[in-house]
Amino acid sequence: MQPLADKLRPKFLADVVGQQHLTASNRPFAKIIENNHLHSMILWGPPGTGKTTLARILCEQTNAQQINLSAILSGVSDIRKAIKQAEENRTMGLATVLFVDEIHRFNKSQQDAFLPHMENGLITLIGATTENPSFALNNALLSRSRVYILKSIQADDLLILLEKGVEQTQLKLSDIQQHQLIQSADGDARRLLTLLEILSDYSVDGVVKDEEVALIISGQARRFDNKGDVFYEQISALHKCVRSSNPDAALYWMNRMLDAGCDAQYIARRLLRMASEEVGNADPRALSLCLDAWETWRRLGSPEGDLALAQAATYLASCPKSNAVYVAHNQAREDAKNRGSLGVPMHLRNAPTQLMKEIGYNKGYQYDHDNSDSIAYSQKGFPSEMGEKVYYQPKQSGLEIKIAKKLDTIRKKRNV
Repeated sequence: MQPLADKLRPKFLADVVGQQHLTASNRPFAKIIENNHLHSMILWGPPGTGKTTLARILCEQTNAQQINLSAILSGVSDIRKAIKQAEENRTMGLATVLFVDEIHRFNKSQQDAFLPHMENGLITLIGATTENPSFALNNALLSRSRVYILKSIQADDLLILLEKGVEQTQLKLSDIQQHQLIQSADGDARRLLTLLEILSDYSVDGVVKDEEVALIISGQARRFDNKGDVFYEQISALHKCVRSSNPDAALYWMNRMLDAGCDAQYIARRLLRMASEEVGNADPRALSLCLDAWETWRRLGSPEGDLALAQAATYLASCPKSNAVYVAHNQAREDAKNRGSLGVPMHLRNAPTQLMKEIGYNKGYQYDHDNSDSIAYSQKGFPSEMGEKVYYQPKQSGLEIKIAKKLDTIRKKRNV
């Protein structure tokens, strides 16, 4: 039985829902068909956004012979067979498009196998991927292809598709039921039509009950490629919203990740990092609070422990911010890395043996508590080759206001 998604697959650009930035008049794909000139390309976008459909339309509308490969199921031998078929097509005066689904799953040598045949014009390559091509594909392959980004299908476009599906299945859906299906599809046209097709098996005379809709949409996961692009985009959003003192947006992104199945302990680790990187000494309590939140989650688990993570995220976003420790740490690390193995000044070395005392270890050291203010202002802390440096410069934020004032006084007395 032909799946509903395949039955409704568009044959012309005008029938494609979404992707207007590529398919509308004077846009790239319309121009390709208008000029009858197809070039190698990578179609990058989430599942169910029309990558396979658009590749098929472009091939048919430019009169090219399409050969399909799936990188999940195919290997080098399959690539060789496809190239042989392309050579036969050329003898008959036919252009060949090699469509490779999930192209990011091919390894480097498999991707390299396409290059000479793209160079000599034997094939036009169209690759489809859900992964960022910058990381998933060879630079050589990317340099010979144009990358087109496909977007998640918006609700208005999904409604148009749903209406076509309802007409095909003869189902009777209320506005609320339609809204629930569109929400559950989460921008994926294929998922929407699959849900509709499953729903048709439950209906009697086209009538759909609310509990039946609830049954088939339960457990539908949000789009979240663990350790992939969407994962890193969302954790970046969480971090940046904490930095910009936006607790509401921080909570939203944190819950988006938790809802999609992200490991809560990963979020706990990132919050702990933010406590040092974004807050630092402006509010040292942030570090302890994040540790407590992490330990609370470990004891309670989800969903009860998620509340502790929410408390940490909102606290971090709401309290004073300073990246002074972060900046100072990076500067000191660069000096430690680039200045070689400079010796510890003699006055800072311990002298536990008589020999070490005789050769000058600890000579000239001033015990700070024996000095006024309990600080030996003339005592140097860096190797003499470097001179005294200033890395840590507190911000005028939270507790660092007081820290900055104190350090300014000390540094002036040290002539730093």
